[in-house]
Amino acid sequence: MLLNFMMFFFCKYTGFDWVINAYRGEAIIFAKKRMKTRVRFAPSPTGPLHIGGLRTALFNYLFARKEEGIFILRVEDTDQSRYVTGSENYIQETLEWCGMIPDEGPKSGGNYGPYRQSERKAIYKEYIEKLIERGGAYYAFDSNEELAESRATIEKDKQTFKYSAKNRMSFKNSLSLTEEETKLALKGDYVIRLKVESGNMVSVHDEIRGTVRVNTDELDDKILMKSDGMPTYHFANVVDDYLMKISCVIRGEEWLPSLPLHKLIYTAFGWETPKFMHLPLILKPSGKGKLSKRDGDKDGFPVFPLSWGEDTPGFREMGFMPEAMINYLALLGWNDGTKNELFTLEELESKFSVSGIQKGGARFDYEKARWVNHQKITQANTDDLIQMDTVKKMLSDFPKKNHLSLFNLVKERLFSLNDLRGELSFIQSPYAYDEKVLEKLKDKGPISVLNKIKEEVEKDNEQLKESLMAWAKENSVPIGTLMQCFRLALVGKLTGPDLFEICNLLGKELSLKRIDDLIKYINLKLT
Repeated sequence: MLLNFMMFFFCKYTGFDWVINAYRGEAIIFAKKRMKTRVRFAPSPTGPLHIGGLRTALFNYLFARKEEGIFILRVEDTDQSRYVTGSENYIQETLEWCGMIPDEGPKSGGNYGPYRQSERKAIYKEYIEKLIERGGAYYAFDSNEELAESRATIEKDKQTFKYSAKNRMSFKNSLSLTEEETKLALKGDYVIRLKVESGNMVSVHDEIRGTVRVNTDELDDKILMKSDGMPTYHFANVVDDYLMKISCVIRGEEWLPSLPLHKLIYTAFGWETPKFMHLPLILKPSGKGKLSKRDGDKDGFPVFPLSWGEDTPGFREMGFMPEAMINYLALLGWNDGTKNELFTLEELESKFSVSGIQKGGARFDYEKARWVNHQKITQANTDDLIQMDTVKKMLSDFPKKNHLSLFNLVKERLFSLNDLRGELSFIQSPYAYDEKVLEKLKDKGPISVLNKIKEEVEKDNEQLKESLMAWAKENSVPIGTLMQCFRLALVGKLTGPDLFEICNLLGKELSLKRIDDLIKYINLKLT
């Protein structure tokens, strides 16, 4: 018992795991070194990063931080035909804006680089040759035309074409040709395919979805190395995850059908597979289908974290704070088991758990995202907010000494930082008077009410609100009438921030001018 107790603390503080073996009816406990948690976010630089990709990066990051592990950025750019200039910088900038700085990556460096797949070509060549030597892969020399002809023949009979164990010997490859024929064929173009044996069951466990099972007869001999010498996604992905010691692969559910194939590649090398987690999709606001840029264009919301060109704004340019972006994305497919919906990044790092990830897709709700942003703006320190470049620009027309007061005046009304300009526009010039309100006020003595307000403002009365309320009560003037007249004079309409704070910010002279302007306007309307 004492030994077991000592082993518990040894494992707890040294990074070892308990391993229990039964020997002659007795439980023997010993320690096994625990694998360091290492996860990777591996986007392709083919354009701007979709928020679905950013959510994948976030869950990888949170898992790494919760497990005191390593978060890696790996750029999967093997398909150079789809490479888009600026994409990699966009990805890096997005992660930095959100506060998710990679521990290893193209910019951060690390001991397992290079972190761009296009720079790892020699590594893939070495490992594909090893796989061929092990009998797990083979050369295939079929031309595109030959394959197209075979596909057309098969599909004519309404069957699915597969290059597999059932028909590979009828094609031109190193399994069907002689050694001499193969050597000669290697002087031309070829690809390298995975050799999938027929009649086996592939079983892989997913931490979110449970065990995935597929019969190998349903799989084809996937291409691992293309004719240009570059690996396919499947091969590079597995080799890199192995060499970078990735302990858990966290990616979108669109890659779930590839899981058995990846398991076969691991097995062919004789490697242990990492853990797998396939995250739910982010769905359209209707809940039907995967969220796309077209949905955002149609309904007027962004689907990218940052802008991409002049015509494609991102959440940042739409006035979202990075804290809100992170918070909302975390809610898309995860919860901490409570009704709490507001988290800091630090809180997410400590609370994140795999058990909180849902299997089903998460519906995107832009209004909910705006609500989260509103909460984050409200909670943020105003001194920090007015130092932001976007906020500085919107406040630049006002005296710097008033910036703090101006922001605080409308802070509770902002659902986006971009709302600031509109919310403060009345400070420089009031809105056109709301004619419907004037029509309702004309029989309620607005001129006498405005004259009383003017009289109290002229006194520099520090108790302006209390004095006006007392006067209204003594003279049986409805408080609503009083406040509507005052707000209409200062703002032009009946919505806006605290009326008496507006008066203080405008100052005595400007407030009096606006009251006079409304009196003149009403007089003109009545004559």
